[in-house]
Amino acid sequence: MLEMSVQNPPTNFPGPIDPSVLYEQEQHISSAIWEGQDRGTLRCHEHTSKIDGWKLTKKQIDLVGKAGFGYFRLIGQVSLNNPLISALVERWRRETNTFHLPSGEITITLDEVVRILGLQVDGEAVVRDNSVVGSNTEICENLLGKAPNSDAKEIKGGMVKLGWLKENFSECPEDASNEEVERRTRAFLMYLVGSTIFATTSGNLVPLLYLPLFKDFDKAGNYAWGAAALAFLYRQLGKASMKSQGTISGSLTLLQCWSYFHLNIGRPELKQDLSHRFPLALHWKGRLNTQTKSDVVMYRQKLDSLDSSDIDWTPYKDLDSSSIPENFRGDLTLGRSRTILLCMDKAEWHLPDRCLRQFGLHQSIPKDVQRRETKNNEVDNELDMSKRMDSELQEWSNRWQNIVDVVEDGDGTDESEYTTWYSNITRKLVHRRAFAPSQFQESVRLFFPLLSYIFLIQMLSGPIHIECNISYV
Repeated sequence: MLEMSVQNPPTNFPGPIDPSVLYEQEQHISSAIWEGQDRGTLRCHEHTSKIDGWKLTKKQIDLVGKAGFGYFRLIGQVSLNNPLISALVERWRRETNTFHLPSGEITITLDEVVRILGLQVDGEAVVRDNSVVGSNTEICENLLGKAPNSDAKEIKGGMVKLGWLKENFSECPEDASNEEVERRTRAFLMYLVGSTIFATTSGNLVPLLYLPLFKDFDKAGNYAWGAAALAFLYRQLGKASMKSQGTISGSLTLLQCWSYFHLNIGRPELKQDLSHRFPLALHWKGRLNTQTKSDVVMYRQKLDSLDSSDIDWTPYKDLDSSSIPENFRGDLTLGRSRTILLCMDKAEWHLPDRCLRQFGLHQSIPKDVQRRETKNNEVDNELDMSKRMDSELQEWSNRWQNIVDVVEDGDGTDESEYTTWYSNITRKLVHRRAFAPSQFQESVRLFFPLLSYIFLIQMLSGPIHIECNISYV
């Protein structure tokens, strides 16, 4: 038997070797990309371009602050880098609610929502307010003074058009009554959350479920809007990371600014030091000295080659903490809370124990994560849904009892056990290196003359078993 092997150096298996953590790998976009099915750049839905068109009076600005959005409203429009966002999504895993980078997991935590968006993350969960009853038309007439016209397609499936809100409420007369000021402010808040933190892939609609939460501005200020924004973004990242999806929504400003602080990939150059400003998203507002944008493939390759030393795990440690308003500082501790985040019907795990390096702590092997529930064909029993919601609300109410606190980094603790574990459970590579044409041509040039010679021998001397192995990626 004559054996022949023409073989390139073996490539790294992309992982995971152990699928117990990333059990949805077959449905994940990274599997499709590895097989040559590249969806390209995602359509990114965040509708901030017209927020600055709202003319708010001083009374309205006071009410917006009372409702918890005083600092957030200052951010306005941030130009999105869609290819960068798309490449980040390819690294997101909804099984763990973290980005899986080559050297470890990293995620957006509650304290970063406070710093970047200026939203509070402690308070009551943002869930449906059942005390406000009536049809969508009745609720709008009660809280806004008028209702959208379904015949004119201003309302659709329990969602109202952002354009209708802006057209009817964007300018408040200085002599408006208190009731009118409150109505127009509620409309602004609906527009604000519907175009940013709760933006949907529909493009221009906001669910009316949020409107009753703005009935009482003092009560609205007690909600954990930042936690809800993160729950919503986690859910959208999870959906967009599936290979069947082509769009993403939610607070993409939060995602992109978070990336700028942790990763020097696609990061614009700042004209001046803005470390004293709050919230930190203001760093990236307006005209910036931008680097040349890359396409999604280039960003994908850069993320694949990231080393731990290329990541700024603790980007805020040297920033002036006095710029954070005092009423927000206590919320920062919740960045280390292992809890459930809620936003209406969405419940997502917040798992800082998987990303302890972000807090200057030693990373150990984290706890197992409860598997995501698979939807049945049958509609969930209302009692079961109620029990699940009660359980999730209880988990959120225990957020301060579940603060993760382990060994501080820099004490000589060895992370080799974690590194070995992580290399087995993660997806190391997303980009698949193409087989170079020159390599293929050289293989053919060497192989086929030899094969012809072997066939000639076979014809003269009898059967010969030939085993050939040409591999490439």
